[in-house]
Amino acid sequence: MKHFTLKGEIRQKGNKAALKAYREQGLVPCNLYGQDVKENILFTVNEKELKGLTHTPASYIVDLELNGKTYTAVAHEYQWHPVEDNCLHVDFLAVNEKKPIVISIPLNLTGHPKGVLVGGKFVQSARSLKVCGLMENLPDQLDVDVTPLELDKRMVAGDLKFEGLQIVSDKNTIICSVKTTRAMQQAAADAAKNA
Repeated sequence: MKHFTLKGEIRQKGNKAALKAYREQGLVPCNLYGQDVKENILFTVNEKELKGLTHTPASYIVDLELNGKTYTAVAHEYQWHPVEDNCLHVDFLAVNEKKPIVISIPLNLTGHPKGVLVGGKFVQSARSLKVCGLMENLPDQLDVDVTPLELDKRMVAGDLKFEGLQIVSDKNTIICSVKTTRAMQQAAADAAKNA
């Protein structure tokens, strides 16, 4: 999996006014905890630099550079402004190569579903899946061949298997489906009338 380097500045625990002051300077308050971190580390990152992580469908292992020390982490949780679509806070989870990591990875759907070839409409319902695996087994994307998908059928997370990874998303999460179009329904109705 690709790495994303993010530089941060250690901050002190602050009240709401202090956090607001950071945000007004274009900084996003963050928190790092997890493996190999004895106490939570509070820090800030540049909001523009953070967009390289938040405004992309890709998933990354994050190399956090804090006061000369680098921590390996994954973005665990984002808090967003309810109206303005800017990130207010990020929790990062420290990880290492020895223990499994839970992370969302984008789906890459390949092939042409059989159901579409006979006139059905393809609908993609999920853009990513949450998986668990060791860092060395985490791919940049999850490739899924949708060719076998027939008319009025759907593919769910429970149908998929990836080597070295365990799917954490709900097994009933719908990945994609092929639906009968109105034109097909109309044609079938017309054929039934004329028969």
